[in-house]
Amino acid sequence: MSSFFYLQVEKNQKNHRIIDSVSEYCEKNKIQAYLIDHPLGDTKYSYDYKDALVLLIPKHKITFITFSEDNLKFEDYVDDFIEDLGSISDKYRYKNSIGRPKSWREELTKSISHENITNFDDFLDSIKINNPTKQRVCELLISLLTGSINDIDKVGVEIPTTLLDQVKQKILLFDGDQTRFVYQQPTKAKVIIQGLSGAGKTELLLHKLKEIYLAFPECKIAFTCHNKILADSLRRRIPEFFDFMKVEQQIQWDERLWCTHAWGSLSDPNSGIYRFICEKYQIPFERYSRYMSFDQACKLALAHLEKTPPKEPAFDFCLIDESQDFPTSFFDLCKKVTNSTLYIAGDVFQSIFDENITFSIEPDYLLTKCYRTDPKTLMFAHSLGMGLFEPKKLRWLEDREWAACGYIVKKDEANGTYELSREPLRRFEDIDRKDFPSVIISKTSDPFIQGASDQILYCINQIRRENPTVTPDDIGVILLDSNDTAFSLGSMLEVRVPREIGWKVNVAYETKKKIKNHLFVSNKNNVKGLEFPFVICVTSQIRSSYSYRNAVYMTLTRSFIQTYFVVSDNNNLKELPSIEAGLAEINKSGQIHVQAPTGDEKQRISATIKYSADSESFYDMAHRIFEDLNILPIYRDNLLDVAKKVFAEDFEYERLHEVICFNYKAMSED
Repeated sequence: MSSFFYLQVEKNQKNHRIIDSVSEYCEKNKIQAYLIDHPLGDTKYSYDYKDALVLLIPKHKITFITFSEDNLKFEDYVDDFIEDLGSISDKYRYKNSIGRPKSWREELTKSISHENITNFDDFLDSIKINNPTKQRVCELLISLLTGSINDIDKVGVEIPTTLLDQVKQKILLFDGDQTRFVYQQPTKAKVIIQGLSGAGKTELLLHKLKEIYLAFPECKIAFTCHNKILADSLRRRIPEFFDFMKVEQQIQWDERLWCTHAWGSLSDPNSGIYRFICEKYQIPFERYSRYMSFDQACKLALAHLEKTPPKEPAFDFCLIDESQDFPTSFFDLCKKVTNSTLYIAGDVFQSIFDENITFSIEPDYLLTKCYRTDPKTLMFAHSLGMGLFEPKKLRWLEDREWAACGYIVKKDEANGTYELSREPLRRFEDIDRKDFPSVIISKTSDPFIQGASDQILYCINQIRRENPTVTPDDIGVILLDSNDTAFSLGSMLEVRVPREIGWKVNVAYETKKKIKNHLFVSNKNNVKGLEFPFVICVTSQIRSSYSYRNAVYMTLTRSFIQTYFVVSDNNNLKELPSIEAGLAEINKSGQIHVQAPTGDEKQRISATIKYSADSESFYDMAHRIFEDLNILPIYRDNLLDVAKKVFAEDFEYERLHEVICFNYKAMSED
């Protein structure tokens, strides 16, 4: 079923004509619509009258459609439904902004018999709302009915005037796929949701968690991810989310709900899901070492449970985020100890150099839309990351893979050219962006650190001029280079920005967090999960390594309004002309025009990616370089320490070789 359409009711002989008409209209016009018979998100709202549908379409009246001739019962149903909608509005504090039902019922709702809907287009014209403020109130009502609750204090009812406020205050609604994931009852023990970064997977898991927690008061739930920092963030976020969604039940941590990272530590049985499983079933707990991977630890635990089957489950439900970070053995282990349903959510495109974009097991929900980022920004990020604008491409997808990543593919078989585009997003539908560039390439002069800092300050001031309500929280500066250049540039910004603009600076690669009312400045290693209206990405040279290009893709898509790509002009004379031409086409037409690689080129790309995926660890690569350079053993530990400080977890052979050579020469001369 289309992501533009959500159907809550069961299709039957009476309603099939209306349902088909709505579904076809949504698919043809790329318009979001919902057909429900009671408010979603709260089971206490139910009605005896079963011969009605409620049609919800943004910018159209909430329409009650009856399939019966019992007008009195239909009127009672409508009255009860609107009364309940008023109650929901009061619950989430919308009432203070949109008023009681009597203030909007007459203008924003309509009742009609299905027999009076003969021409569907004419019918939609008759319920269209033209007043922008009333359109906004109607969308807020739809958000209440679909459980896609917005923060009324942030979005408000008044029509925002600036581009920044228009995007920040856009009323967000779940699409059809997202709504189905949250509210549909699972029909199998394992449910897989896959999507692009920014598709809202973590938010959906939080909504699913709330639904389960309220629907099953005695159940035990595990919510986990691989990364400890992300797990800690989720644990802090859950109480805030429950408070926002007006969940009245107390969270019973480590009794009904476990939210922690996957592995854990020996000292605390509740410190990790694997650790908890080991404790419950008396399985020897394995610590991480060079000889014990998480995959191996999970397989050993599974082997133990095969020999001694569990007498009772550890959990009733298990929710796993960032599934691309886990081995299959962890899913098998969780499934083994989960009584009801295992929900697995992950990125379809976590790395643009993943070998397999499509799946051996098809996901139950595939979210192909990135709701964070302007589609043009996403297209440029994919293009630059994969080298689509360059003669020697770094990555190519097959047609099915392009579709899985949300692209509409048109190709000319004769000359091998592709035209790739994406569907528009509701977040930007009311905003005139025809002449608005989603990405701006900003070239710097030499010396790079001085030129880049000048250019960053210029970009910030330009953003401030064009967006009077912008704050330091709205801009993120991301330094892509993995060397002293990035740290020197960060230090310079820490001095210049307060002095010349009057904003405080948060150097996040030192603080490891986001600080309110501070300009965020970081390297590429501390931006996962963050988003900003405006992002300034900075690099001295556009390199071809996979880790670098993937970082470019990841950082460019942190913005949801505009990205500035600050690059050295002199260091990129060869690459920039074709990249600028490709970006100009995206900004102009909203399309990527690209020549497909030949069969031989595809084989080269595939082989290179496979080698990269199978490449050695940091330790092994460094020691291979030591051997190649005949470096004396007495220098190796110090060189390894220096290299670790330079590269952290992100490394590539050429740069590592360069750093080791430079420092070995300096050490041997001392």
